[in-house]
Amino acid sequence: MRQDPAHQSGPAGPLPRLAAELRAAPPSLGPVRLVAVDGHAGSGKTTFAGRLAEALGGAPVLHLDDLASHEELFAWTARLRTQVLAPFSRGEEARYRPYDWRRRAFGPARPLPAAPVVLIEGVGAGRRAVRPVLARLLWMDVPALTAHLRGERRDGPEQAAFWRGWVPAERRHFASDPSRPFADTLVRHGAAEPALLSGPGRGHLDRRAGDRG
Repeated sequence: MRQDPAHQSGPAGPLPRLAAELRAAPPSLGPVRLVAVDGHAGSGKTTFAGRLAEALGGAPVLHLDDLASHEELFAWTARLRTQVLAPFSRGEEARYRPYDWRRRAFGPARPLPAAPVVLIEGVGAGRRAVRPVLARLLWMDVPALTAHLRGERRDGPEQAAFWRGWVPAERRHFASDPSRPFADTLVRHGAAEPALLSGPGRGHLDRRAGDRG
């Protein structure tokens, strides 16, 4: 797997270079460049999305854990469409109701601005139903077993039952609706900075951009 020339380390570093590339991309949904950060649970999506948002000058981040629920781990597409994608397509601020995993209920609405770049991060962020409106699909390139072990250590024994249910559910999701084959960029953890590599779906990115041009 070759390193993408646009993401090679240099004076600015890979994240500022990626941020500049995202800002320069054509909008993918209304005025928004919607960027997905996908990968297995425990692969570092939330941390990477936070760092990328910072490199973008404080870009909004939607965590898909806020749209999922205990009963619907992956059946959040309709909520994403109605609460976020539809308003963005009209150039309007989105309002979504985050799920409270302790109370097991959706809470009051939160605003999500239709900023020039908006990140959505979570398992399945690059799913089939969302890809047509993405400006970029980033995949955290960590093997499933490694990621899951990290996640289980992070969450501790009190979440062991959740992980026993999550792992087979995630396996079923990616078996029927894989994201990695369509990823434009693969993100691999480095000692100081992530390595950003051209993904297997880089050609899909070029075609999507051409369709919107």
